[in-house]
Amino acid sequence: MGKRRTRWPGAAYSRGVPGASGRVLVVDDNKVIRQLIRVNLELEGIEVVTAADGAECLEVVHQVRPDLVTLDVVMPRLDGFRTAARLRADPRTGHLPLLMVSACTRYEVENGLEVGVDAFLAKPFDPAELVRTVQRLIPGPLGRVRGPGDAEPAAGHAGG
Repeated sequence: MGKRRTRWPGAAYSRGVPGASGRVLVVDDNKVIRQLIRVNLELEGIEVVTAADGAECLEVVHQVRPDLVTLDVVMPRLDGFRTAARLRADPRTGHLPLLMVSACTRYEVENGLEVGVDAFLAKPFDPAELVRTVQRLIPGPLGRVRGPGDAEPAAGHAGG
């Protein structure tokens, strides 16, 4: 099954939300998951931009300047771990809160923490928990500013 990539800028790529209180870059190769995250965040007044994989994320992150990035782990071209590591290594994006939305196995959590992921949300996720986690991680009026050593799993985290 072929995947269609969207290009920045474009109406299908980012939908402006009047009075938006933050911008999230959602990175997942599954279009349904991207749409599910987008709808739930936009209902809370958060602007959402999407990317189909880590390589596309790195292509657009400097243009869209998100307040937070959500990452899936398993994606073509560039997986979530390598994407997170590259975002952390770049001084322009090293401060961005990173939320891993995946199966959240012990392997994923350990590797995510190693590359600097701030929080984890297990799939399938509760939409309310997604919104709470994003609001907690976005700096400014929606949440708190991320500091060193702030990594903590969301309630949906499955260790073990």
